[in-house]
Amino acid sequence: MEYFVIIISAIFVSNIVLAQFLGICPFVGVSTKLSTAVGMGGAVMFVMTLATMVTWVLQYYVLNPFGLGFMQTIVFILIIAALVQMVEIILKKVSPALYQALGVYLPLITTNCAVLGVAILTIQKEYNLLEGVVYAISTAIGFTLAISLFSGIREHLDLMEVPKGMRGVPIALVVAGILALAFMGFTGLV
Repeated sequence: MEYFVIIISAIFVSNIVLAQFLGICPFVGVSTKLSTAVGMGGAVMFVMTLATMVTWVLQYYVLNPFGLGFMQTIVFILIIAALVQMVEIILKKVSPALYQALGVYLPLITTNCAVLGVAILTIQKEYNLLEGVVYAISTAIGFTLAISLFSGIREHLDLMEVPKGMRGVPIALVVAGILALAFMGFTGLV
């Protein structure tokens, strides 16, 4: 039951983008096409899950025993940067089209505060390793859900007649606000 609560909470109730406002840069920047948004969601899921596992192990087996907890943020950022480089190399070999589509946004995962936020929140919530991994995967699913919904709406808006002053980013921000309000409906679910 505890894992079910973590999953539902991470995906809907405390959605990393729409409720906690972490990861806004890729949310707005990569959401112009659904295929790119789903690819970004997959890359974030991979990096977020690996980063959570590695940072949890480092926190509890290196930083805490040696009294180096104050180095948490710096160590976590370095781990995330290394993992993103690994994902970039893999995507370049496996899926050059997705690599090209993500463009400059793939390196932005390095500075994506959602990835760092999940690693830190896992430690702050005192999850064990399995709970942390479930939380990371669920949060990444929530991120992918939010960015996919947002990109689908943005693709539809490109076909609509939007007033000139609202085209592009202004209407995208209005839609993001409405999506955030819609996800507020899940508050109190768990």
